Amino acid sequence: MLIRDWMSRDVISATPDMSMMRASKLMKEHNFDRLPVVDANNKLVGILSDRDIKEASPSKATTLDVHELYYLLSEIKVKDIMTKDVCAATPDDTVENAALVMLERDFSGMPVIDEDGRLVGIITDKDIFKVLLSISGARHGGVQFGFLLPNSPGTLKPIVDTLRSHSARITSILTFEDRDDGMRQVFIRIRPMDRSDENTLIDELKSKFRMTYWSRANVHTGPF
Repeated sequence: MLIRDWMSRDVISATPDMSMMRASKLMKEHNFDRLPVVDANNKLVGILSDRDIKEASPSKATTLDVHELYYLLSEIKVKDIMTKDVCAATPDDTVENAALVMLERDFSGMPVIDEDGRLVGIITDKDIFKVLLSISGARHGGVQFGFLLPNSPGTLKPIVDTLRSHSARITSILTFEDRDDGMRQVFIRIRPMDRSDENTLIDELKSKFRMTYWSRANVHTGPF
């Protein structure tokens, strides 16, 4: 899955000469915790976080009066406090790699730039959630099963054959192999069926395979 297919393209950004007050207002209005900073050619030159703003703001214990404080804040520019060494992604990077970087560095989002360094989008944790919902098929409801299987070829086929024999429609199959015991976890979601047919299928899967859990969910019709 490539970032180009999931990133947000309508990006709100700051400029180096924008005042800190204006940038802070933008972030509050849109509930952002960071803003990409671009120059006149839309090239990424930095990133401004709410932490940068907090560190640059005067202490609450300041002795400045309100006029002096306002003047001081209006004089601070984004370029004075932004982070210039920016970690960015490209449209052809994978979503999985972006998620890994975001998790390791505790980012809620990453700017996306083209080969010329121009800002073309942003990938956020919300976009990652959308990917998860899409590949898991959670919006379609139905039943999800968890199985513990030997990490060897052919162990999944009997389960799929059992599902097929009950005319179950598979929405997704996900696997997790990061184990040291030679086993893997497999998660299969099927489309909603008649409740009695679902119960019959669940009972048969339980009797034949090492099922770790099953979970029934409703179809979700709301927006992302």
